[in-house]
Amino acid sequence: MSTRSVKLAVGAALLSAFGFPTSGIAGDINLPSKMSWTAYGTTASGYAQSVAIGNALKSKHGVDLRVIPGKNDVSRMAPLRDSKADFCACGIAAYFGQEGVFLFAAEAWGPQPLRTVMTAIGANNLALATAKDAGIETMADLKGKRVAWVRAGDALNWNVSANLAFAGLTWDDVEKVEVSGFKASVDAIINGQADAAFMSTVTPHAKRLAASPRGIHWPPLPHDDKAGWERTMTAAPVYQKHMGTAGAEITKDNPHEGAVYAYPILVTNESMDADTVYSLTRAMAEEYDQYKDAAPGAAGWALENQNMTWAIPYHEGAIRFYKEKGMWSDAAQAHNDKLIERQAVIAAAWKKTMAMDLGDNLKAEWSKMRADALTKAGFEPVFN
Repeated sequence: MSTRSVKLAVGAALLSAFGFPTSGIAGDINLPSKMSWTAYGTTASGYAQSVAIGNALKSKHGVDLRVIPGKNDVSRMAPLRDSKADFCACGIAAYFGQEGVFLFAAEAWGPQPLRTVMTAIGANNLALATAKDAGIETMADLKGKRVAWVRAGDALNWNVSANLAFAGLTWDDVEKVEVSGFKASVDAIINGQADAAFMSTVTPHAKRLAASPRGIHWPPLPHDDKAGWERTMTAAPVYQKHMGTAGAEITKDNPHEGAVYAYPILVTNESMDADTVYSLTRAMAEEYDQYKDAAPGAAGWALENQNMTWAIPYHEGAIRFYKEKGMWSDAAQAHNDKLIERQAVIAAAWKKTMAMDLGDNLKAEWSKMRADALTKAGFEPVFN
């Protein structure tokens, strides 16, 4: 133990002896000399942000951070699953991993025991973009309209469902226009084949739509619509209310009242050493000024952007830091405990499913057993 650690321990003991709280006393930052993260591909903002954070950690703490680019969810998540990477600067696939759905509903995967460290929230929103000439002012106006459905685009289509749910609609209430990929979903609007598609407000493809003869409109998710938000949050608990101030025809003076979820989401396995996670969380917070302007979107890692009651439980090491900062409440702890309980229910259901040797029927049977187990335990299945 270092001299500083001894002094802190003695000070904490003295304070405790006199009845003073000691939870706010910070420990040392002890990071390993080498660390590995997975992230999106080298052209993605999540990769650039990870490199910027790595440079800050190298400068202050001597950490060699290796950022492993992955072109898809498998290549980003597999190294974490196999303990070949320490952390993942992931997208929403981290949530799918916790839930054991989509690509994780397979024998090689199953539900993942993930824990959140920190998240980034940028100035953008995630929303349905519609053609301005389609007469879609509100989410309710989407009824009967043509909406792009991306083949093998589980995350995109799931997000469309969450937006439709705001108005009490489903895919059955719209005309599904099947397209081959994300770019094709925007092309379909521009070419007059569809009226709406899901995207980030800052994607260059939104600007393409805005510059096209059809123009662009972002139907809002009014934050005071309690019923609408309850429906959307039931469909997608990862969402949070957000005033978007960046994007195609979106500015601080013309914001979009809608929703967002974090990107990147820095996650690790439940088994990761708590002292390492504490040290990383604290170092990222303390070195924020060193990387916040070093990559697009890096300012989103600010402490004020952290959501202590999000959809993936926080790691105990991160919680230790957030307690020191006065950010962790009894409500946050209760929420975290329920999320960990949810993971346990899903894991138990997966173990039971795997024991049945279902072969080609695995995915269908797992979907049913997962939903039944969560419902019996008092949780929303979210994915049916």
